[in-house]
Amino acid sequence: MRALSGGWQRLALIARVWVTDPDMLLLDEPTNHLDLAKISQLETWLNALPREVPVIVTSHDRAFLDATTNRTLFLRPEASPVFSLPYSRARQALDEVDASTARKFERDMKVAQQLRRQAAKLNNIGINSGSDLLTVKTKQLKERAEKLEEAALPAHRERSAGAIRLANRGTHAKVLITLEDAAVETPGGTLLFKTGKRHICQGDRIVLLGRNGVGKSRFIAMIRAAIVEPGTVANVKVTPSTVLGYSDQALSGIGGDDTPLAMVSRRFEVGEQRARSLLAGAGVAIEMQERKIGALSGGQRSRLMMLVLRLVNPNFYLLDEPTNHLDIDGQEALEEELLKHQASCLLASHDRSFIRAIGNRFWLIEKRRLTEVDDPEAFFRSVAETER
Repeated sequence: MRALSGGWQRLALIARVWVTDPDMLLLDEPTNHLDLAKISQLETWLNALPREVPVIVTSHDRAFLDATTNRTLFLRPEASPVFSLPYSRARQALDEVDASTARKFERDMKVAQQLRRQAAKLNNIGINSGSDLLTVKTKQLKERAEKLEEAALPAHRERSAGAIRLANRGTHAKVLITLEDAAVETPGGTLLFKTGKRHICQGDRIVLLGRNGVGKSRFIAMIRAAIVEPGTVANVKVTPSTVLGYSDQALSGIGGDDTPLAMVSRRFEVGEQRARSLLAGAGVAIEMQERKIGALSGGQRSRLMMLVLRLVNPNFYLLDEPTNHLDIDGQEALEEELLKHQASCLLASHDRSFIRAIGNRFWLIEKRRLTEVDDPEAFFRSVAETER
């Protein structure tokens, strides 16, 4: 088992459960370490289960939840609402409930304030006139206001794991990178594919599509080398004003033996107070800021990496599996930031929801060729059909 990749280990564990003919399945982040083909295979397995076998799953993969679930429970401290819907539709229904609760809370608070103003006015009149009736009326109005305030429920607010914010310094250049049929190779020199003649332009959000092993990560590494060391990669021309923001699957841009505080202070030449404030805003609590980065959770390290990208202030993002370790709120925040800043980027991801939300160009690597396609849906379907 130890010789297997994380994806195959995950599948082996699921298969071991499968053959026991379970009465119930409990799955905690089952798509972790799985590529798109294996996720499709898992979806097929789950959907083939007898209807009487309940499945309880926790996952940050929105498309997976939509494909395999029919009820959604949102865990909250005060009350945990449940909807007989898959995730995306349940989330929409929950948002509508929360909006309705917020509107009702505002109405109730407004009515309570009006009642208190009326009570204060009547109280003044009662004092001046000596009217017992107005005194009783004042008391009744105050009691009504208190009951409304006690019964009013404020809208639920999710506790933030830390803000994800990006930046885009911009550039006057229209074309950032030109590929002149560049060769993408393995570390040993074996050709994986050639790019053909292509341009990466300002405003492009290019998603790389392809099965595992076709060379997506090698392509990203080649583009990074071309930007960091201009002129060292054959047939790749980079505009001099291009400033790179890079994150790989292993988050190697943040060393595990360093501390968040030391790393941010040193790399970006900011004072301790400013560094602490930036880290706290990104979700790294004060008590974690002087511990080794390797001791942080996956989600904390991902958010720390996003802070680093923001402080670099790039105009081109190169992202390899950027949603790994991010919860759904974090994924949606990353999507919102990339779109808001009109960030130019080239990325690889197994997260179908993220791909659909972000991409405006799609490059498919298949049969040792790179071609541009209109959207990712045909590729998603081909992977799912192959795994059935």
